[in-house]
Amino acid sequence: MSIQAQVPIRTKKLGILIRDARLATRRDIPECAEAIGVTSGVFRAYEAGRRAPSLPELELLAYFLNLPFSHFWSKEAVSDDPTPGLALNLPALVGIRQRMIGALLRQARLKAGISPQALSALSGIATSRLKTYELGERPIPLPELEGLMSSMGGQIESFFDQNGPVGQWLNQQQAIQEFMKLPPELQNFVCKPVNRPYLELALKLSGLPRDKLRSVAENLLDITL
Repeated sequence: MSIQAQVPIRTKKLGILIRDARLATRRDIPECAEAIGVTSGVFRAYEAGRRAPSLPELELLAYFLNLPFSHFWSKEAVSDDPTPGLALNLPALVGIRQRMIGALLRQARLKAGISPQALSALSGIATSRLKTYELGERPIPLPELEGLMSSMGGQIESFFDQNGPVGQWLNQQQAIQEFMKLPPELQNFVCKPVNRPYLELALKLSGLPRDKLRSVAENLLDITL
């Protein structure tokens, strides 16, 4: 199936997930629209599956609604646990992220050795439009960005925010999810302050090269024998 054939299907699914996220957190459309810097009409189009948000808009929506970013790739509804995000100039962050994503898209295209004309032929997206995407002059609808990366053999995850305030929050949410997957006895061990030295030691050991780690293990074995 071509990128242009996949985009409408993904856009519809994304709209359902966006509406589910908003309803689960008891937010209204104007609040969500203002948070990510679009009009209420545009946000309604997102929910209806007539238009698709860009990746930065989706990241900020997850941040604003305090939901795991993975929800927008989920097949399940989210739980009703409303907690608003911290106050940030979210619309301003969207513009910064759009430009960053444009630069990353161009970098991915150059790394793949694909010309704008060739990428246009693969994706069905006009070369002039691709240029505005790469310059950050125009937001890239998420389904199109996913399709572009797929056509170049890349992964959408490489575009996720990692170092910004929203990215840090998303990483924290992921860490919490991973922690909750641990067995109860390990969760209890981690939560006890008395065990902190052991955790710090484990963290230091995890950063050692393999040869040094082997040396430490051999020394410990000598001590115990």
